[in-house]
Amino acid sequence: MDRQAPTPLLGDDITQQVLHLSGGSRRLLGIVGPPGSGKSTLAGALVDALGPRAQAVPMDGFHLAQCELHRLGRTGRKGAPDTFDTAGYAHLLRRLKQQSPHETVYAPDFRREIEEPVAGAIAIHPQTPLLVTEGNYLLLEDDLAWAPVADLLDEVWYLEVDPALRRQRLCERHMHFGRTREQALSWIEATDEPNARRIQIFAHLATRQVIWEERAGRFVFRQPGNSR
Repeated sequence: MDRQAPTPLLGDDITQQVLHLSGGSRRLLGIVGPPGSGKSTLAGALVDALGPRAQAVPMDGFHLAQCELHRLGRTGRKGAPDTFDTAGYAHLLRRLKQQSPHETVYAPDFRREIEEPVAGAIAIHPQTPLLVTEGNYLLLEDDLAWAPVADLLDEVWYLEVDPALRRQRLCERHMHFGRTREQALSWIEATDEPNARRIQIFAHLATRQVIWEERAGRFVFRQPGNSR
């Protein structure tokens, strides 16, 4: 198997494991963690490391549209577990596990600049051996809608970063997309942090634990006895 060039954001342990996962038939890798933990960054680094042997398929494409959130009265909780088309996401994962050799599967993507999902934005080809899907609720066991998701994934990695850094990232993200600092902090306390606490309950169910080494600027697997 050809080795890819090292990716600066990935530790050698993660690089070796993702090379292994992409070395055979179709596998699905889930990246889970609280809002602001860096899931999209990690997923992007994994795909960059593997080139055409991997593709990202984000859970966020299954956000309900703003008009539907308004109809349901959930616009103030966007990002909570019941603001996604969970059944649609699980159905996509099943299709990807069973994708035929001549089938192209299309997945939705989420565009933050318009705060809406866009259908059919990601074309997934059958020759791609590793698909990386990232999202908040891949391990959620206390919700019947989300409970089947983990069994559809070959591995799930739980990503954790320093809580202060995570909240800083969230604040910067919300402000970048139009909220004032006060609005951003209010949203974090009312929506992001309750979701984060619920996600953290199920961290122990992950196949592997990933941490962000701030000093080295890279993702690595948490080693036994390493609490951070």
